[in-house]
Amino acid sequence: MIAIVTFNEAITPDKYNDYMKNSLKVERAIMDFTQQQLAELVGVSRQTINAIEKGNYVPSTTLSLKLARVFSKPVENIFQLDEND
Repeated sequence: MIAIVTFNEAITPDKYNDYMKNSLKVERAIMDFTQQQLAELVGVSRQTINAIEKGNYVPSTTLSLKLARVFSKPVENIFQLDEND
């Protein structure tokens, strides 16, 4: 099992949804992109896009910035930390 270690606790995959929210699916729908099309634009697999949308994977800073660039939006408009973080 992979865990992300923060200053206070380890974030396991089942807790990603509690840690970070995203509007990737909405942004993708607005642009009328399939998961495959978006994946090709940013150089990842369709499965990676699916995992991000479901909240099962927190993307790297680089991938987050690439996704934000595709949608011409600031990264914080697509990815949001939980209010308590």
